[in-house]
Amino acid sequence: MKVLLINGSPRKNGNTNLALSEVAETLRNNGIDSDIVHIGTKAVQGCIACNECRESGHCVFRDELYLTIREKLQHSDGLIIGSPVYYSGPNGSLCAILDRVFYSCSDFLCYKPGAAIVVCRRGGASATFDRLNKYFTITNMPVVSSQYWNSVHGLMAGEAAGDAEGLQVMRTLGKNMAWLLKNIKTGAWPLPEPEERIATNFIRQAE
Repeated sequence: MKVLLINGSPRKNGNTNLALSEVAETLRNNGIDSDIVHIGTKAVQGCIACNECRESGHCVFRDELYLTIREKLQHSDGLIIGSPVYYSGPNGSLCAILDRVFYSCSDFLCYKPGAAIVVCRRGGASATFDRLNKYFTITNMPVVSSQYWNSVHGLMAGEAAGDAEGLQVMRTLGKNMAWLLKNIKTGAWPLPEPEERIATNFIRQAE
């Protein structure tokens, strides 16, 4: 079993990576492989609402970041997304790629456990955490919890290492993810049968 971890910080070796690495080590200690993808510092194309992916099953933009995440999702059993806090929200580049991935790759995500991790200097963690969790809860993904909200604190690279409670939250998250994945693998209960999708728009044309 393997979990894909996405580092949504432009700082490859900053505090977000430190938090994700703590989870990855815990997963490894519990027999679960992991793979960290760093979104990098290049501009990230956002969704343009062309709906091409509804026909092809693939985003019309074939940039390396999208293709990498798409490929790794197909071979992963769980997903963890980490982001720094920017103005009480996730990194905009991270949201740009997540919008495209979740819209075009939902078949690779359905019923795979997901979790969000946020890193902040002081505030904004709860709002960022809430935003990221909405990606999971619209995609039939079980959300993995911890003993506290999944956040660590630190500004300069490495400062999060001093957040003992935050790192413990990361380890608990890793243990809970491993526990859930192992229980899902037993297949004791089949996945729920989906109903035909109903979409009710709030605005209707006048008759």
